[in-house]
Amino acid sequence: MEYQNEEFEGETFENINFTGMSFKNSIFIDCDFQNCNLSNVDLNNTRFQDVRFRDCKIQGLDFSKCNDFIFTIGFEDSFLSYSIFSDTDLENTDFINCQVYDCDFMNTNLKNANFEGSDLMNSLFRNTNLSFTSFRNAKNYDIDPNNNLLKKTKFSIPEVIALLNVFDIEIE
Repeated sequence: MEYQNEEFEGETFENINFTGMSFKNSIFIDCDFQNCNLSNVDLNNTRFQDVRFRDCKIQGLDFSKCNDFIFTIGFEDSFLSYSIFSDTDLENTDFINCQVYDCDFMNTNLKNANFEGSDLMNSLFRNTNLSFTSFRNAKNYDIDPNNNLLKKTKFSIPEVIALLNVFDIEIE
């Protein structure tokens, strides 16, 4: 099946290996991806509106190349690695119970986002709006409070101590 230059609405994609495919110039509205492998998919000018990814493997995707018109996505119980979210508006986006490894969130609006229960190992947050974002029960995040906007951001103990890493202090 061809996924480039196509339009999909209300579709559920289940147990599909999309590795290396192109979604270029396609539109996905109110779609669900369940247990899919989306490694190295070309997202150039792809439009995602109300799209959910559940139990998916998402590796090497550049979401900054997506069409930003009504760009709304969400992730649950998924593995995301080496993906780029820089310069995107991800306000109200869910990353619930995900492994978010080595992802780039530079200059990203993550206001009201939800990272609850996620592992954020080696993911980069710089010049990111994290206002009202939830990191409850999240772990392995490295967030510099000097280089990100933290207003009413929610964290859990003991992981919140990681916010002090940038200050070169010793905690006993």
